[in-house]
Amino acid sequence: MNTLIVACRTIEDELKSVINSVKCDYPVLWIDSGLHLQPDSLKKRLQSELDHIYNVDRVILAFGYCGNSVIGLTPPTYHMIFPRVDDCITLLLGSGERRNKLAGESGTYFLTKGWLESERNIWVEYQDAVKRYGKKDAEMIYQIMFQNYKRLGVIKTGAYDLESYLKKTKKIAEELKLKYEVFPGTLEYVKKLLTGPWNDREFITINPGETVTMEHIYAKK
Repeated sequence: MNTLIVACRTIEDELKSVINSVKCDYPVLWIDSGLHLQPDSLKKRLQSELDHIYNVDRVILAFGYCGNSVIGLTPPTYHMIFPRVDDCITLLLGSGERRNKLAGESGTYFLTKGWLESERNIWVEYQDAVKRYGKKDAEMIYQIMFQNYKRLGVIKTGAYDLESYLKKTKKIAEELKLKYEVFPGTLEYVKKLLTGPWNDREFITINPGETVTMEHIYAKK
């Protein structure tokens, strides 16, 4: 089957690593990660791209639900498959169950290289707040924002050299007054996304002309 991947640049390193390891020759259409901040804009962009895709039998959508931005999407003439995950963090940790276990009762804010390199990330926003309101007020704002988080968790996916990012992530944890920990990630879910089989428990398959609904996403499997 002719297959195209539509992917978020947040997981570009991980996806390219898996593509190389499984020798996948599917073309990739990359979507800017900054659109995550506006789910409606992300949905419009994704649908626009889907409407202009032709001569394929299947699109693999390398996205999570991303603020329900996938709800309402309709693949016009081909099947569309995407993972049953809230976001890329869950995808890179392997499952929602593992994410919940690692997050713990204290709450963990997860980061990856892809998140750090996105146009608008938590570190960029914090620095902007310091410039606008001063350090003391910015700290107060972020203490309220992060009141349910006690730890900053950096995901080690193995798709890039993590060492060059540790100094920066430790600085972020220090500024946000969070504990710091590195967690092992996995690329197995990404691998299954590219190679299948696409079981209903881990993936959602949308038929040509069918629209993604809340029932597709939240139906118990």
